[in-house]
Amino acid sequence: MIRSRVPRRAAGVGLGALTALIEVPYVVLAAPFLVVPAVRPRVFRGARRLAEVERARLQRFFDTRNGDDYDGRRALQYLVPRGLTGLLALGVWVCIGAGVVAAALYFEQLITGRAPGGQGTGTLSDWLLIVVLAAIAVFLCVQGLIGVAALDRRLARRFFGPSSQELLRRRVSELATTRSEVVEAVNGERRRIERDLHDGVQQRLVALGVLLGRARRAQDADKAAELVRQAHEESQEALRELREVSWRVYPIALDESGLEAALESLAERATIPVDLRYALDEPSPELATVVYFVASESVTNAVKHANASKVIIDVRRGEIEITDDGCGGAKVGTSGGLSGLARRVAAMDGEFSVQSPENGPTVVRVTLPCE
Repeated sequence: MIRSRVPRRAAGVGLGALTALIEVPYVVLAAPFLVVPAVRPRVFRGARRLAEVERARLQRFFDTRNGDDYDGRRALQYLVPRGLTGLLALGVWVCIGAGVVAAALYFEQLITGRAPGGQGTGTLSDWLLIVVLAAIAVFLCVQGLIGVAALDRRLARRFFGPSSQELLRRRVSELATTRSEVVEAVNGERRRIERDLHDGVQQRLVALGVLLGRARRAQDADKAAELVRQAHEESQEALRELREVSWRVYPIALDESGLEAALESLAERATIPVDLRYALDEPSPELATVVYFVASESVTNAVKHANASKVIIDVRRGEIEITDDGCGGAKVGTSGGLSGLARRVAAMDGEFSVQSPENGPTVVRVTLPCE
């Protein structure tokens, strides 16, 4: 990817140097006509055509998209620094060409055994000096190309920038994507809840019914009492699993006591030590829900998949970080709990990242917009 991008951007800088040979004379020759009201619109139209050429070049070679809702006056103002930048790029390419010619001459002298410059026999110190100077020249030329490319993009962003229509299109596309991802995440959560109810609570209730049926049919009072005791234990397990499922659907503590209390309850119910560090004013219900489910899913993953012995939940303004000392290797795929969390966070215009090298630790970091 990087190797294919470098020559493409170098070619873009070279093309910008050639377009400057048209833009600079145009600006110089067109400037006197700006005082003539009848000719001024034509000058602006020509400037806009040249600016559109530059916009197409930046999009083609630099993947930079700028707005098209600018007038000819703005385009002419842009062409002044753009032409100077193009001449700077031309100077860099002239230096590169001169360097290539010099390198060819020095190479011919090195092969024939002559000294640099062609007089006498070359020594090792002479050629070492040439190599050092060549390395410095290559570095300066490369930095010149990088600097011109950055200046080109900055000028276009300064004079054009993304148009309001382009920003609106991006926002609509982003909202459509996040909406579909949220719907998919919600459907995934429903499937998980159904699976938990079917494989957990339902099986417990079936076992409870079997035990009670056997207790009713038992002739021995001691055996019946033992079956009733087992049924009682099974009912307690069913209630515990049902409570866990209900907390995964939505913890009522979020509404009754707030996010901090809900996270404290999560830490108390976890089967491993959870260190909660909370330094956040009470957020909105939407943000609180996202923060809670990120923490809950991260703790669940640390227990079930990472074999962690400790989890740290650090909640502060604008950022949530969950760290466990497990085996690592967690990835955000196209499915699973982490991908669902990523979709939830994206729906709130947040950023979700997971750093989980092999042998740990795993760090889940979420950045959310501050209210």
